[in-house]
Amino acid sequence: MLIDNALARELRRHFLFCALTDPQHERLLSTAVKRRLEAGEALFAHGDVAGQFFLLRSGCVKLYRLSPGGDEKIMRLIRPAQTFAESILFMEAPRYPVSGEAVEAGELIAFDRETFLGILQESFATCRAVMAQMTRRIQAHWDEIETLALQNSRYRVVHYLLGLLPAEARGRVAVTLPTRKMVIAAHVAVTPETLSRTLRSLSEEGLIEVLGETVTITDVQRLRQHMH
Repeated sequence: MLIDNALARELRRHFLFCALTDPQHERLLSTAVKRRLEAGEALFAHGDVAGQFFLLRSGCVKLYRLSPGGDEKIMRLIRPAQTFAESILFMEAPRYPVSGEAVEAGELIAFDRETFLGILQESFATCRAVMAQMTRRIQAHWDEIETLALQNSRYRVVHYLLGLLPAEARGRVAVTLPTRKMVIAAHVAVTPETLSRTLRSLSEEGLIEVLGETVTITDVQRLRQHMH
C-alpha cells in the first residue's frame, strides 16, 4: 500500500525525517510501504536478513528473543509513533537482532534501508538525529537491564507505568495500557498474578486507579518517589 499525501505530511514532522530536504523526503517515500498487521502476525525473525526499518502507526508490536530452552523474553513493546529496527542501518551485513510480532492488530510504515542509508550519507543533520535516537535507545536498554536485574517486582511495575508517560507529565494523568496485561507481565519479568497483585496494591495506596485497560496515576510526582 503506497503512502498518501496526508500520511506523507505526517511523516514529514517525525524527528527522523524532519531534517530531510524535499527531494530526499520524496525519494524515501518512493520506496516506503504502508502495511496492515493482524494480531499474532510475524513481522521478522531473529537472524533474518534485514532490508527495512519501521514506524508503528497503530496497534502494538513486541520485539523478543527466545532462550535456548524456548522461553520468550520481550525486549521492547513498540507503541504508536515509535520507530524500531533502525540499528540495521549501520550493520555491515544487516540481520534483525530480535524477532518482531504484532501483539495487537495495527498499521506500520516500512522504510527501505538502502534508500535511507544513501540519504544519511548526504545529510549530516539527519544522520545526527538518527544517532541521537540510537544513543537514547541504548541508554534506555541499560536502564531496563538494571531494572530487571536489580530491582523488585513493584519497582519494575512502577518503572513501566512511568515509562508510558511523556517526560513533562505532572499531577493526575490517565494512560491506556498498550497491550494485554499478560504481555506486559512478560515484558517486566513478573508473573501475571504478581502484576495484578502489584496494581491492586498501588490502587489500595491511592497511587493509581485501574479501570479496564486505563490506569490513572493520581499524582505523577508521588509515584516517581517510589523509584528512589
